Amino acid sequence: MSYPELARRVGEVRARIAERQAAAGWSHPVSIVAVTKTHPPEAVRAAVAAGLTMVGENRVQEALAKQEELSDVQVEWHLIGTLQRNKARLAVNRFALIHSVDSAALAAELDRRARPGSRQSILLQVNCSAESQKGGVTPEELPGLLAEASKLPRLEVRGLMTMAELTEDEGVQRAAFRRLRDLRDLAGRDGFDLPELSMGMSGDYLVAVEEGATMVRLGTLLFGERGT
Repeated sequence: MSYPELARRVGEVRARIAERQAAAGWSHPVSIVAVTKTHPPEAVRAAVAAGLTMVGENRVQEALAKQEELSDVQVEWHLIGTLQRNKARLAVNRFALIHSVDSAALAAELDRRARPGSRQSILLQVNCSAESQKGGVTPEELPGLLAEASKLPRLEVRGLMTMAELTEDEGVQRAAFRRLRDLRDLAGRDGFDLPELSMGMSGDYLVAVEEGATMVRLGTLLFGERGT
């Protein structure tokens, strides 16, 4: 499978990000995480050829299989999907960044399973949309999780992640993203350095950029509809 439109799409996305950042007064870099879930390994090769350096996978086993097949490809692997505690041993030290740490128990298991002397970079997932079907701690629970995870010697908490409600209402989207940014800023006042805000997907990434996202997770917008 080839992706002949990918380079053009990446260029368009970068231009739109730059426009929205300028309008909102932001100047920090925004990383594009190309979501290759359910796409074949060729999608990863195409992403790299189009100038992308980060790919995101939802499922640990699928990602590990691709990593083995693409051992010759220089790319940064991110785990963006829900991670169960019993799969922490498979994920730790295999991803540059795990976006979806949502409990002290999972953080502790990742720390326990990490190689001695290593540090696994993670984001803490926050449910800013108050939807029961979504993962993540509540905003009120975040300070406790942040305090616990930051004590673990083999983890590095790099920032926060959220998903907005699946809606075309930009006001609803914006409220979730702004809440995450506010939580990051509050944590900063307590001495926590959290440079990364992973928020925004194909349908709402421009609103996320306006609210200060440093990473956007794009699949459909780049590769088209995925399989199951």
